Amino acid sequence: MNALFFLLAVLTVASLVAIGYGIAIASPLATILSIIGVFVFMGLGFTLKRKLRASNS
Repeated sequence: MNALFFLLAVLTVASLVAIGYGIAIASPLATILSIIGVFVFMGLGFTLKRKLRASNS
């Protein structure tokens, strides 16, 4: 399970880096897609963490 959380963390950081890259190359599409990626990956991580804690209780 820790590997999954690590993968989600890496994907989130990659999306944050991609936001900067999208801004640097002046690509609104890349920037918007990267922002959506951050929300998706962070949302998945928080949702999985909540479900994991609920199942352990």
